[in-house]
Amino acid sequence: MSGSVGVGSRYDGGAGGGRETGGSRADGAGDDPEALLRARLRRADEQIETPPGLWDRIRESDTGPAPAVVALPRRRPYTVALTVAAAVAAVLLGVWWLMRPGSVSVRPAGPPRTVKITVYNSERACRTGRSLECALRLAKDPHTAYAARGNSAGRVWHGDDLAARCVVTDGRMVRDEEGVTSTRWYLVTSGQGVRGWLPGVRTRNTREVPECPDGVA
Repeated sequence: MSGSVGVGSRYDGGAGGGRETGGSRADGAGDDPEALLRARLRRADEQIETPPGLWDRIRESDTGPAPAVVALPRRRPYTVALTVAAAVAAVLLGVWWLMRPGSVSVRPAGPPRTVKITVYNSERACRTGRSLECALRLAKDPHTAYAARGNSAGRVWHGDDLAARCVVTDGRMVRDEEGVTSTRWYLVTSGQGVRGWLPGVRTRNTREVPECPDGVA
């Protein structure tokens, strides 16, 4: 910055009782050094000049381009409503698709549950071998005489394992060689796939077998 600062008259520090050379003080500070310093600083501040063009440069810096602000797109109310409606429709369509009557898959019924029973022949001589003389009959009808002609569905032997599906308790009574009687008949399938009725006296079953539904026997 330009300008001159007056330093006033110089104090010679002699024995003259604090006199200032060059005449009396113009700032009226007297002999007080602090007052003299304040007066000189005030006078220096008044003499400081503003550099030329300073205010023009300040104004030019204030008028620079403002930072660009990108405005985000605003969603219109009907656009928001359409979006919500589409989402709700999609959810409802999915629920309808899952719960429509045709969506229930019907699994094919598996084979009925069976219980394993073992054939028992009361004749000791027929407990080994598989001769025709030792074969036991599977009947077609549990309510018909066991030995009736045409009431044979197949043959089984002592020790054969059969799959019993169900049992009837009111079939034709059968007596074995030891005198044991029973009206129970088991609907069975042999290992060779032969299906028929086995009299209760031809097994020593100890497992629970469900009763046959109506119309099976």
